[in-house]
Amino acid sequence: MKTGTATRRLLPCVFILSVCLLLYSILFLLNSGNVALPEPVIKLTPVKGAAVSATEVQRLPTPWLTPYVNDGHDVSSSSGTTQGCGSYACRTNQEAIKVFMYDLPPQFHFGLLGWEPREDESWPDVRQEVPSYPGGLTHQHSVEYWLTLDLLSSNSSCVEVGLCNAVRVHNSNDADVIFVPFFASLSYNLDSKLTKKKGRVSKDRKLQDKLVEFLMGREEWKRRDGRDHLIVAHHPNSLLRAREKLAPAMFVVADFGRTPVRIANLEKDIVAPYRHVVTTIASNDSLKFENRSTLLYFQGEIYRKDGGIIRQVLYYLFKKQKDVHFTSGRFHKNGAKEASQGMASSKFCLNLVGDTPSSNRLFDSIASLCIPVIISDSIELPFEDVLDYSEFCIFISESDALKPEFVMNLLRGIGSDEWNRMWRRIKEVAHHFEYHYPSQPGDSVQMIWEAVRRKLEMSSARLKYHRAKRFHRHH
Repeated sequence: MKTGTATRRLLPCVFILSVCLLLYSILFLLNSGNVALPEPVIKLTPVKGAAVSATEVQRLPTPWLTPYVNDGHDVSSSSGTTQGCGSYACRTNQEAIKVFMYDLPPQFHFGLLGWEPREDESWPDVRQEVPSYPGGLTHQHSVEYWLTLDLLSSNSSCVEVGLCNAVRVHNSNDADVIFVPFFASLSYNLDSKLTKKKGRVSKDRKLQDKLVEFLMGREEWKRRDGRDHLIVAHHPNSLLRAREKLAPAMFVVADFGRTPVRIANLEKDIVAPYRHVVTTIASNDSLKFENRSTLLYFQGEIYRKDGGIIRQVLYYLFKKQKDVHFTSGRFHKNGAKEASQGMASSKFCLNLVGDTPSSNRLFDSIASLCIPVIISDSIELPFEDVLDYSEFCIFISESDALKPEFVMNLLRGIGSDEWNRMWRRIKEVAHHFEYHYPSQPGDSVQMIWEAVRRKLEMSSARLKYHRAKRFHRHH
């Protein structure tokens, strides 16, 4: 009887000792270096002109990142391309849309960037090399570039990170949407001007005509009269010659300022963010209300045509305000740096109607964590069916803005509590307005694909609700 009792008492001790020995053995093996374990993703290398700082990498949503084993490739490059990659894994979203992408000749896409294919190539091998996009203001309309890269990498076991909201398929019969990889904004920026050398028709116009001819002859276009096609025309002047003929398609645009509603409208088309030109600032408590000395910031062209006349009026209303920075200035070599510093030290940043309803300043403001003040009655905003902009932007109608002291009284009446609340919200949504390669969960690339999916589902109720709230909070 005594022997049995002693045995029962020893059993817990033996169990605890066994567990300790097992844990010790595992730790010994880990420290010995004989067991190969996946290393965490510690570096993401974007294309030239789209640098991601160390602070930005640190604040990426790491639970979404899939571990990879370092395969020895150098993922950094000082040349004009991004080279190499780790072994990233794409976890396809169950609701991911299936996208068929035309194999257009390089002259429509990466050929505009100087890429020349080898005999066996239709596209760059994005696992090894990514042609770089021009910097400066040209980069603000680079939407089609990022979407094309995302599709090219969606079937790769090497490039993608996190969830894919769109996956490339190679049979158009399997697709939810047909993507047209024409870099229309870049073509306009590079080749729309006529010179004696180019002749009477610009290269951009010739490409538009070729694109229309190509699409009109495709069975995919004829099947639904192009209504399931996705075409990016983000620059307001891009694809102007071809838009009417391609009107049934879904367009990805910056706004609808120069396009008749019968050609482009919110019912079928998607508004995408500009790629901002200022440096993204990391979340920093020292950049809150009390540490921003400038009340209101604007720098840009003051004398504009069309609706931009409001800029002149506001300039004369604000120029004597000591805590307002409202000056004329074009984008130049140090322009982005100056704007970054100015916006980061300002409480509010003006986004004014100009030649078109939208401008890149809204997205520069968001990247600077500067509360946007939007004065543009006809502006359309990216992803407004899922984002309530009244939570982090201030909307002022053009008629109210022209009233003496209206804007100043409104802004001076917003105290630190209200401003900090909006500031916290803008920090939460800022990543939705960033373009990445590889794309990241919730960034602009993935948000655009999600917007395409919602268009396919014809969901617009929440968009109407958020649009109705624009002027509600502060009026």
